[in-house]
Amino acid sequence: MAPLCQWHEHETLFSSCASQQQNTKEHHKMYRVLHRALCTATEPATVSIKSISEDLYKEVKLKSVVEKFKKASDIDRFRKKTGIYEDTVRRLARAKRFRWVRDILEHQKQYSDISNEGFSSRLISLYGKSGMAKHARKVFDEMPQRKCDRSVLSLNALLAAYLHSKKYDVVEELFRALPTQLSIEPDLVSYNTLIKAFCEKGSFDSALSVVKEMEEKGVDPDSITFNTLLDGLYSKGCFEDGEKVWGQMGAKNVAPDVRSYCSRLVGLAGEKKAAEAVELFREMEKVGVKPNIFCINAVIKGFVNEGNLDEAKKWFGEIANSDDDPHKNTYSTLVPFLCEKGDLKTAIEMCKEIFNIRCRVDASLLQLVVDKLVSEGMISEAKEIGEIGKTNRYCRYKLNLPAEE
Repeated sequence: MAPLCQWHEHETLFSSCASQQQNTKEHHKMYRVLHRALCTATEPATVSIKSISEDLYKEVKLKSVVEKFKKASDIDRFRKKTGIYEDTVRRLARAKRFRWVRDILEHQKQYSDISNEGFSSRLISLYGKSGMAKHARKVFDEMPQRKCDRSVLSLNALLAAYLHSKKYDVVEELFRALPTQLSIEPDLVSYNTLIKAFCEKGSFDSALSVVKEMEEKGVDPDSITFNTLLDGLYSKGCFEDGEKVWGQMGAKNVAPDVRSYCSRLVGLAGEKKAAEAVELFREMEKVGVKPNIFCINAVIKGFVNEGNLDEAKKWFGEIANSDDDPHKNTYSTLVPFLCEKGDLKTAIEMCKEIFNIRCRVDASLLQLVVDKLVSEGMISEAKEIGEIGKTNRYCRYKLNLPAEE
């Protein structure tokens, strides 16, 4: 609305005119029209951020997404919506439109928010998740000229940016250099990022040494610290080292969560210790940690590694008792094993189930079944799978089938 004094001036003006023109109907009509015009002109427009978000989501043309995003960025409330930024940048990066990622993120630098460390850290993070670490570093380096403080918050964003960009050596370089240069004390997140970088490059001795360094600095490891180590060690076959870290969790009073258990189950499966994996699975249930599909997959993998078809199929049946559907990895583990063991009936059933639950598997997995069926003379069954793959609505699979005679 217009300021009150301004409105009184308009009201006095119109009262004078009314007395001079004897309150004619035409004047009253004009007064009401102008009154509405003044109110409309000075009333702030209410923009629905939800409607903007939905419009961006539905927009098919990525160039239009960029244009609409930049326009919406003028709205202060929009710039506070971290989720919209994450979704849009992820969409552009997935399509490899890195020039447009840069376009919308550089556009943000014109706003006063850029002097806020949280906002700048968000841009650093978004560049990092797009694999554009050099641009992330540029935002970090520009912060002082924008009178924006740099603390452990922006340091961690920069470390994560290089981690996401798979520049693992640079993560260590920055971790060692920047805190001293900028008088910043690394925190738990900083150390966890460094550990993750070492695990990703397979430098497990260095990752374990960071835990000792943390203890010397008085920084207690948490579940993320241990889960990062467990996942790296068990998945890479370093079973004994994984067991040592598992034991350290108890010593540090850090309770294993579902991710911790899942990593150990993967380790046991790799060591062909399926029976121990089953015991661990049951232990999870007893202590109140609910197993997920990845835990079941690990047990299945353990029995597949041991060549035990009956138990592998039995544990596939366990999925029905969970809240999850089979994962693509479930089928990638079981279907080739079924073909190897000659259980083509179950392999066919699983292929049909893949289509029914709309699970996106690699075409090579379905082709494997088709080829095996053809080799066993089960031509009609092979063609049935090929036809379903070609005609289903969620993902079309072009499989090679025997030529018509």
